[in-house]
Amino acid sequence: MGRAFEKRKSTIFARMDRVGKQFAKIGKDIAIAVKSGGASPEGNPALRRVLQNARAANMPKDKVEAAIKKASGQGAASYEVVVYEGYAPHGIALMVETATDNVTRTVANVRHAFKAHGGNMGTTGSVAFMFQKQGVFRLNPEGIERDTLELELIDHGLVALEDGESDKGEQQLLVRCAFNDFGTMHAALESRGLHAVSTESEYVAQTLTELPEDKANEVMELVAALESDDDVQNVYSNLA
Repeated sequence: MGRAFEKRKSTIFARMDRVGKQFAKIGKDIAIAVKSGGASPEGNPALRRVLQNARAANMPKDKVEAAIKKASGQGAASYEVVVYEGYAPHGIALMVETATDNVTRTVANVRHAFKAHGGNMGTTGSVAFMFQKQGVFRLNPEGIERDTLELELIDHGLVALEDGESDKGEQQLLVRCAFNDFGTMHAALESRGLHAVSTESEYVAQTLTELPEDKANEVMELVAALESDDDVQNVYSNLA
């Protein structure tokens, strides 16, 4: 994804209830992690990562505990992670990551959003080949010698070391690796005393496409429609 695309997404979230959406996404991530590995963070690395992200998002402790308790109880919702693919206007590729307890509802909503905003929903694999799934570690850059760290991490699967920022505009250093190297990179950072502010996975476009602002805005209208759906966790694009 391009930096401009990320800036536009930040603008979308500024118009939406960003905090509420973010907490809902984390709540689903907690449910998925608890379902797969149990409610104890000590024995569940996936849950530990989600709780780390919850702290980074300033999600209240009582909400986090309630989400874990709810996910551990009988009759808890079971979420399935499903990724949909398609094209936005002007040939821009989109990957739509969802977490849903009703696939029929979700696919109908995603298809409607594509159609209503001039896009076309595709089949599995129709655009996935344009993206690489990467692990992303967000670090506080203070005190880090960037060039040295970059050289040290190359042997641990480093794909890119990039400048970034948090939702609050705070400077961050983004460490990217192929998703298969996630564990190796995490261990390499921890061994150097570098504890990520948050960790996540992203679908990153291998080639970006630039559009004039008016056409880019048409793409972002579709992205906004998708992002506003409760089942959608993330939308990825090859828009520069």
